[in-house]
Amino acid sequence: MRRVVGALRSPAVKWAFLAIALAFAVWFVARNWTGISTALRDMPAWTLGASLGASVVYVALTLVAWRTILKDLGHPLGLGPSTALFGLSQLGKYIPGGVWNIAAAADLGLAHRIPARRSVAAMSVAVLISMVSGVAVGAVGFLVAPTPALAEWAWVMWFGVPLLVLLLPPVMNRLLALVWRAMRLAPLDTSFSTAGIGAATLWSVLAWIAAGLSVGFLAVGLGAPLTAATWVQSTGGYALAWVAGFVVVFAPAGAGVREVVLAAALAGALPAAAAVALVLVSRVLLTVVDLCLAGAGVLVARAERRRLGAP
Repeated sequence: MRRVVGALRSPAVKWAFLAIALAFAVWFVARNWTGISTALRDMPAWTLGASLGASVVYVALTLVAWRTILKDLGHPLGLGPSTALFGLSQLGKYIPGGVWNIAAAADLGLAHRIPARRSVAAMSVAVLISMVSGVAVGAVGFLVAPTPALAEWAWVMWFGVPLLVLLLPPVMNRLLALVWRAMRLAPLDTSFSTAGIGAATLWSVLAWIAAGLSVGFLAVGLGAPLTAATWVQSTGGYALAWVAGFVVVFAPAGAGVREVVLAAALAGALPAAAAVALVLVSRVLLTVVDLCLAGAGVLVARAERRRLGAP
């Protein structure tokens, strides 16, 4: 990780990093454009708009959860700096490997006097909380509104059960100390609190609910019944799909894996073709929101440098 962060200090590498991340995002849209355009043409405008709005809320809540963790480590950031740091770093998840968003956050955090080891800890814990809360939300959704087609992905829930204990601050702090020692990094000079982890977990659960609303609006727009089961399947299915996509690290932003799991979760509410169209449109909406957040981050960062007179 230290070498990756060091490499990102080079301006040429930073631009290459952004170019590769954007290329992967554009590649996915171009590759699936036929199915995406068909779904957009057949979908009512209000469901598409509502889904986009819920997607914005979802990404904003993930930002708040990460910001809460960073504050717990002693680095409270304003809304502007948080948007710049988080928005740009999230482009890294579109590059296969699963670590680029964490490395980018470590590099960008240096401009805000955040030690790299704290940035890495904050983003890593944010991802861990997303995984554990996602498994919990997915498990509840599967129990309330079971979908037979999703049964083969039940291993995702069992995968996340042992991780629940990691959210206990004493366990998490000791684990981080061991990891930092193994990576030969300077030890963290602060620790996570119960209040901080609890607040971040709450924000993460709310984020999954917002993501479920986004998927649910698309499902209704494509013909799914407007019932509680549809919303539960949408929420639980997306949470499990995200976790499955994260576990498969070679897929950029979980591309392919998340679509399969989400389609399985909605198999009882939508025909197969409509389910495929839904996951494609959902991916595009979230990609658009991520790119807009990154763009806002660039503008905020430039304004801050201009204010400080930095190059």
